[in-house]
Amino acid sequence: MITHHPEAEILVDYAAGTLTEGMALAVATHAWHCAECRETIADLEAIGGVLLETCPPVELTDGAFDAILARLDEPGPPRTPAPSPSVDDTIVVPAPLARYIGGRIADLAWRRVGRLYDEVRLPLSTATVKASLMRFRPQTLVPHHTHRGREYTVVLAGGFSDAGKSFGPGDFNALDSSHHHQPRIDDDGDCLCLVVLDAPLKLTGVVGRLINPFLRI
Repeated sequence: MITHHPEAEILVDYAAGTLTEGMALAVATHAWHCAECRETIADLEAIGGVLLETCPPVELTDGAFDAILARLDEPGPPRTPAPSPSVDDTIVVPAPLARYIGGRIADLAWRRVGRLYDEVRLPLSTATVKASLMRFRPQTLVPHHTHRGREYTVVLAGGFSDAGKSFGPGDFNALDSSHHHQPRIDDDGDCLCLVVLDAPLKLTGVVGRLINPFLRI
């Protein structure tokens, strides 16, 4: 059962199309799992449509049309057709993720990061936001840290505990610089998450302060 959802402000921004690509991907991945949030998003989009219809027309500035046409020529993120939504016999790739990974999660080029997790970076159209699939082994204790920006996490398989709360498949967790935490992966299996960051983490403690200058998105 999904127990953790995006706050209303995040859903409003998603429905309005004002989230960055990576953050929108996290919300869409959660909504793929969550009928409640899908319904809320549909209602917000309907409200937005009504508001647009009632707004008085505004004259466009000079060059606005040319600017729109120029944006249409901008390259988008790489798109690789997904031949199958199946990760393996037990996990299904959420549809919003399928176009980014192009196949089975088990077949991706996973990169081991220290002794903490395996990672696959997703191809976004901007370098200012990082979206990754992260796979943690059971009982992993993530180093205590805070955030320089926002972090959106969606659990795809397995689970973890953080600040007295338990997160499982489909759950959404949004954190920022006001949060200091140390997640712990559950004992009963790997935990697979989609993690989106718009700024590097900030490790706390003596060792963390030494490592922080080397952290990058």
